[in-house]
Amino acid sequence: MKSVFQHIKGDRAIWAIVAVLAIFSFMPVYSASTNLVYVVGNGSTFGHLIKHIVLLLSGFAIIYGVHKIPYRYFSGGSVLMLPVIVLLLIFTMAQGTVIGGANASRWIRIPFVGIGFQTSTLAGLVLMVYVARYLAKHKEKPIQFKESLLQMWLPVGVVLMLVLPANFSTTAIFFTMILLLAYLGGYPLKYIGYILSIGLFSLLFFILVAKAFPDAMPNRIHTWQNRLESFSKSEGEENYQVEKAKIAIATGGPIGKGPGKSVQKNFLPQSSSDFIYAIIIEEYGLVGALLVVFIYFLLLFRILITAKKANTVFATLMVIGVGIPIVFQALINMAVAVNILPVTGQTLPLISSGGTSIWMTCFALGMILSVSASKNETEETILDDNPLDILHETI
Repeated sequence: MKSVFQHIKGDRAIWAIVAVLAIFSFMPVYSASTNLVYVVGNGSTFGHLIKHIVLLLSGFAIIYGVHKIPYRYFSGGSVLMLPVIVLLLIFTMAQGTVIGGANASRWIRIPFVGIGFQTSTLAGLVLMVYVARYLAKHKEKPIQFKESLLQMWLPVGVVLMLVLPANFSTTAIFFTMILLLAYLGGYPLKYIGYILSIGLFSLLFFILVAKAFPDAMPNRIHTWQNRLESFSKSEGEENYQVEKAKIAIATGGPIGKGPGKSVQKNFLPQSSSDFIYAIIIEEYGLVGALLVVFIYFLLLFRILITAKKANTVFATLMVIGVGIPIVFQALINMAVAVNILPVTGQTLPLISSGGTSIWMTCFALGMILSVSASKNETEETILDDNPLDILHETI
C-alpha cells in the first residue's frame, strides 16, 4: 500500500475528495438507473453500475497519467489544441447525434467504444489554459486592447460561438469563467466591460438570426424559450421534471428514505444524470444533501490553496481556470434540482453517470494535481516554451 502512495503526487486532500465522491456515486447511480431500465428499456441496473465504475476507474487513470505530466506542457499544448478543438466543434455541429429521439448536436460518437463524446467540455479546458497562458505572458507589460482582441478574444469568440448553438449553459459558464480569469490575471477592468458588452451583443445577434432563420438552427432558441417559460409557469416537460424533483426533495426529510428506496427515480427522465441530486436528497435526506455540498466546497477550498501555493502566475491562473468550473457546475446542477435555476443540462461532477463529463473533470483534476506536485517550474521555462518543441518532445 505504501508503494502505491509513493507514486501519487500532489495534494492528497484532492485525491481523497475525488475518491469519496466517486465511491459515494455508486449507490445513487445504481438506484437511479432503474428509470433507464424499466421506463426506457435500456440495459440492466447492474450493467449501468458497472459502466459507471469502469468510467470512474478510467477517470482515475486519466488523473494519474495527467498529474505525472509537468504542467508547463499544458501551456504550449493549449496553443496546439486550439485549431483541433475548432475542427472538432465544426464536425460535431455538422453531424450532431440523435440521442433518445432528440437532436443532441453537442455529441460525437467515439468509434469502437460506443461512448458519446461532448466536444464542448474539452474545448472549455483548452480555452481556460490558453487564456491563462496569454495573461501570464502579459502580466508584466501593459495590455493593448486591439492586440488582445486578436490574440486572446478572437480564438475565445470563435470557440464560444461554435459551442453556443448546441449548449447555451456551457457557453455561459465558459464566458463567465474567462472574464473572471481575465480579471484575476490583471486584464484592465475597462476592457473587460467592452468584452462583456460585445458578448451580450453577440448573443442577442445570434438569437435574432436564429429567430429569422429557424431552419438553420432548429429547436435551439425554442428550447431555451421553453425552459425559461417552464421555469416561470407550471406547465411543460421541463416543469414535469422539476415537479418530480420537488416531490423527491420534499419526501426525503432530514435523513431520507434510505439507499435505493427512492420512488421518484421511476418518474424523473434524467434521474441518473441531471437530477441525481434530487434522488440523493430523497434517499439520504437533508444530511446527505448538505454533506455533498460540503464536499464540493472542500474541493473548492483545496483548489484555491493549490492556486495560492503555485510558484508561477500561469499555474495559479490555470488551476483557477480549470478547477472552479467543476464546483460552479456542481452548484448549477444542485440549483436546478431544487428549482433555483431553470433546467440547464449540467451534470453533477463525478457523481452523475456519463462518460465525457467524468473524463474531462478528471483531466482538469490531473492538471491541478500536476501543479500541486511541481516545485521547480519557473515562469520563464513555461512561457518561453515553443509549442512545436513540446510537440516534438511528446512524439
